[in-house]
Amino acid sequence: MKVVIIEDEKLSAEHLTLLIQKIDSSIEVVNYIDTVKGAIAFFKSGTLVDLIFLDIHLADGNSFEIFKEIQTEIPIIFTTAFDSYAIQAFKQNSIDYLLKPISLQDLQFAIEKLKKRNLTIDNNILENLTNAYKQLSKQYKNRFLVKMGQSIKAIQTEEIHHFETQDGLTLLVNKKGNKYSVDYTLEKLEEILEPKNFFRINRKIIINIQSIEKVDTYFNSRLAINSKLLEEESRIVSRERVNDFKQWLDN
Repeated sequence: MKVVIIEDEKLSAEHLTLLIQKIDSSIEVVNYIDTVKGAIAFFKSGTLVDLIFLDIHLADGNSFEIFKEIQTEIPIIFTTAFDSYAIQAFKQNSIDYLLKPISLQDLQFAIEKLKKRNLTIDNNILENLTNAYKQLSKQYKNRFLVKMGQSIKAIQTEEIHHFETQDGLTLLVNKKGNKYSVDYTLEKLEEILEPKNFFRINRKIIINIQSIEKVDTYFNSRLAINSKLLEEESRIVSRERVNDFKQWLDN
């Protein structure tokens, strides 16, 4: 971890450095700065650090003046002899607010708090990347085998008009209006069909986007799909699905 100490009292900066090294010898202090002007120049230079130790009163002014010039997402541990700035400090990207003389225990607690926060962020990033990879690498079903008398036929997903439930059965309906029983529930079909091409508009219907001729507004904030192979009630997009349906069409 790389840190910068912004402090106008040399002894305080040295004391803080010793405490940091006692807590974690791998932490590197990359710079000492004692003025607002110097801090602004440091951040504008683009030097990367993981943590800022920041005194409130610097040689040429109040350290909050820094944030009028630069925007930073770098975590900050404030170090000061005054407790009257705590609320203002926490409006910044503050991890903790330590009163001088800084104790080893308080500093250790603040650093551990930062590490726990970073671990949470890292875990969230990893989880998001993992989920994104799963979505990208997921293989969606592109054909279904159906029975036609004594024969078996493969129907490609682009040939499907919609899926529907009827008397406890799930039926695949092709674009010619022919219906075939399939061994999937609508819930399972939602998992295995390409989501950009198929959408479940209500309890009974999953429709192919290519099958939608027109969409009309309908009673009670719902929508109605204009499609010749859908019966009157089956073509209604349920109210709780309307927003998602609009986003799906837009994408």
